[in-house]
Order: sequence, then structure tokens, then C-alpha cells
Amino acid sequence: MNLANNEVFNLEYNTERPQLIIPEYGRHFQKMVDYAMSIENDEERNKVAQSIISVMGNLQPHFRDVPDFQHKLWDQLFIMSDFKLKVDSPYPITTKEMLLERPEPLEYPQNYPKYRFYGNNIKQMIDVAMSWEKGDKRDGLEYAIANHMKKCYLNWNKDTVDDKIIFKHLHELSDGEIDLAVEGEHLTDSGQFLKNRPAKQNSNRSNNKKSTNNRNTNRGKKRY
Repeated sequence: MNLANNEVFNLEYNTERPQLIIPEYGRHFQKMVDYAMSIENDEERNKVAQSIISVMGNLQPHFRDVPDFQHKLWDQLFIMSDFKLKVDSPYPITTKEMLLERPEPLEYPQNYPKYRFYGNNIKQMIDVAMSWEKGDKRDGLEYAIANHMKKCYLNWNKDTVDDKIIFKHLHELSDGEIDLAVEGEHLTDSGQFLKNRPAKQNSNRSNNKKSTNNRNTNRGKKRY
């Protein structure tokens, strides 16, 4: 009985153990790395490190064909040893400073379009149209761009919009190169862009009506 009590009192709890550096590998792997660091003989320590790398690779066979997979395993081995393991690595050894080094901030485009509701790509589309020679092909693209602008405008602002406003914005964004108002063009009717909206509203109303009816029918029922 006393022996059993001693075994209970000598149990090791995870809360009392050092925190795992890479928890995915588990406590036994961490102990293997700690054992490798305790070996004084360089040759024996290198053999144990190679064995640990081999077992780590066997745990992830689906990554064997991934480029630099072995390099990643060696990096993880040094990380688990807190960069204290002294072995011969076939790859450049990652240092603690390199791991903690912050990447350079990404450069984001700092363009602020005047008419944001048209999106960031509309200026690129206009530039492409202006780079083409004048003719039927360019006319078709300009007309398609104007229709796209009208659709974006309707999604953002109102249920109707005058074509003159779209032509004015297109003329402004193209620095006066594209003027569909002079050519007397007529864009797709606003109703064509908005034809799906009433259907959505009707479906929402019918769904709300059904849910109301269900609540009304359930009111008279007794619940046991």
C-alpha cells in the first residue's frame, strides 16, 4: 500500500514539466532532444541527432517529396534544443536571432481612386482601352467599360442613374480621351442590372410570412 502511495506521489504532471517548444512532436521527442544534448561524445551525439531526424521524417511521410523538407526538420531540431545542440548539420544552421527577426513590411498600393465605388481595376481597364487604336474593337471595349461602371454605380448608390453621369466620370477618368456623350451612346437600361433585386425582396417576404405563420400555429400547441 505504501509503495502504491509513493508511486502516486511521484507521478509527473504536465503542469509541472517544462513547456514544450514544438508541442506537435510531443514530450518523448523533447526528451530525445534533451538526451542528445547531454551526450559528450561528438560522434555519438551526431548519430543520435540523425536518428531523431529520421524518426521525425517517418512521422510525416506525405511531406517527403516537398522541397526543403529535410532542411525544415533540422531547423525544428535546433529549435527544440533552444539552439544549444552542437551537431554537424547538412544545412546552414538557423540561429535564434534569425528566427526572431521580423520580416520587412509589405508595400501596399497607395492609390486612392476618386470614385471608389467603381473599384481599383477600372482605371487599368480605361488605360488598356486608350492604348488600343481607334476602331470598332476599342469602341466595343469603351462601351463595355461604361456599362460596367453603371453596374458598379447602381450597386453602390441608387436604383437609377443617368447615362450622362457615367459618361462624365469616364471622360474624367480617361483625362478627356473617351467621350461617349458626344457619340450619342446609350447604355444598358438600369432595370436590366436591377432585375434580380425584386425577386430577392419577394422571396424574403414569403420566407418572413412562412415563419410568422409557423409561430402562429405553434402558439396553440401544448408542450409537454
